[in-house]
Amino acid sequence: MAKEEPRKLVCNNKKAYHDYFVEEKYEAGLALHGTEVKSLRLGKCSVKESFIKIDKDEVWVYGMHISPYEMGNIFNKDPLRPKKLLLHKAEILKLKTKITEKGYTLIPLEVYFKEGRAKLEFGLCKGKKLYDKREDIAKKDERRENEREFKVKNL
Repeated sequence: MAKEEPRKLVCNNKKAYHDYFVEEKYEAGLALHGTEVKSLRLGKCSVKESFIKIDKDEVWVYGMHISPYEMGNIFNKDPLRPKKLLLHKAEILKLKTKITEKGYTLIPLEVYFKEGRAKLEFGLCKGKKLYDKREDIAKKDERRENEREFKVKNL
């Protein structure tokens, strides 16, 4: 029996599941500086408006906001600076070929600590159209209504 590693969730991107179809999920390490890690441990991070690009066979996350550490001074970095993701070369090339297909993009989903290291889970996503979003909302409302009816019947 394999032990489940404890994951300390820092932040997640619920909006990504609303705006995109998540085809595959990947995990990557984050290359951070000391005060950024301390700020992450306090849970001061946001990935809502962020996206991932591949430049010169390196993977970067843009728009990920890590608030400056209060106890840090001159060592604090810019909160919106691009952060490098740590992936193997083969994984980078595989992702590069997949995002060249029409409509695919890489979107950050979660930031968490696993065995003391900062990790970012991102997805290979395809954008939803407006009618897809409406279908999802209708399904969610229908499920909620069914749960409400079931609860009333069983009281």
